[in-house]
Amino acid sequence: MSRATGFITAIAFLWAGSPTLSQSTQDMPKIVVDAPLAEPLSRGVVILHYRTENLQIVPVFGPNALDVSPRIGHLHVAVDGASWVWADTSGGPIIVAGLPLGPHKIEITPVNANHQPLDQTVIVEFMIPEK
Repeated sequence: MSRATGFITAIAFLWAGSPTLSQSTQDMPKIVVDAPLAEPLSRGVVILHYRTENLQIVPVFGPNALDVSPRIGHLHVAVDGASWVWADTSGGPIIVAGLPLGPHKIEITPVNANHQPLDQTVIVEFMIPEK
């Protein structure tokens, strides 16, 4: 084996064994959602920053994606108890605009590539104030 081939093999071995790149089934996915930003609420806009643990949010779907490591998925988001959800795959903040005055709630559920829940739904309740 050449020196270059040995070096590449060693790097590949270290990379594949890295705990940040491989995941066990014991590492449960989790989502943490921050409180809405106050200033945008005054304009009828809610901006929710979040972070996930043991789950990367990406626009990949289907049964083959279940075997990818680290684990991938997306978020199901519902506003004010709607029976329908949208799939958020951006990985960025959740932004909802045009909300009327009064109380609202947004439900956020991390799901796998087949839309199966991975963690409990987080419910964020907030108020759009009068100007």
